[in-house]
This record gives sequence, structure tokens and C-alpha cells, in this order.
Amino acid sequence: QVQLVESGGDFVQPGGSRRLSCEASGSIFCSYVMGWYRQAPGKERELVEGIGSGGRTNYADSVKGRFTISRDNAKNTDYLQMNSVKPEDTAVYYCNAFLNLHQNYWGQGTQVTVSS
Repeated sequence: QVQLVESGGDFVQPGGSRRLSCEASGSIFCSYVMGWYRQAPGKERELVEGIGSGGRTNYADSVKGRFTISRDNAKNTDYLQMNSVKPEDTAVYYCNAFLNLHQNYWGQGTQVTVSS
């Protein structure tokens, strides 16, 4: 069992930056693929960026060059650095830890609102 707690969501001005954190507990963090997803009102949840246990990353085209995911296995934490944010980045951001279909965990979500 893995418990995930996100933090860092807040109001951000367009063009600004914000870092989200996801702290994991309860299992072997370094073995999991960690990801950040987001869900805007009226839309489906979508993958923003993911990072494998070896550090390989993948990301949505909409955040390419602006968002960066990283992980600190010693702290059981992964991060989403958001730069040059846009109003369309407004969403609830969810942390995900995936090992297999039976070990797939979600955090409670953190709201990011981009507005002037």
C-alpha cells in the first residue's frame, strides 16, 4: 500500500512558476513509476508528465519545455516544476504511483489556478 500526499497547489499568475510535491509512504518508492496527471473542469484526467524508476521521463506535448518532473528517492518524493504557466494549465493535479495493475495509487489532488 502506498499513500501519496500532494502539496504546492495555489493561485499563480500567467507566466509564473510553481512547484508541486508528492510525498509517498508505505512502500518501496524507488520501484514505482511516478506521474502527475491533471483534470480541468469538464475534462478527462490527462497525463502531464511521468518518470520511471530509472529516471526516464515522458510528458504531454502541451507542457513540453515548460514543466519538469523529478524524483528524490531518498526523500520518497517527486516534484513537478511548472514554469511559464498558462491559464489552460488550471486544473486539479494528481500524483500517481504505478507498479502494476494491482498497485496503482493516487493522491487526493492539489488545485492549481492560473489567473491574473
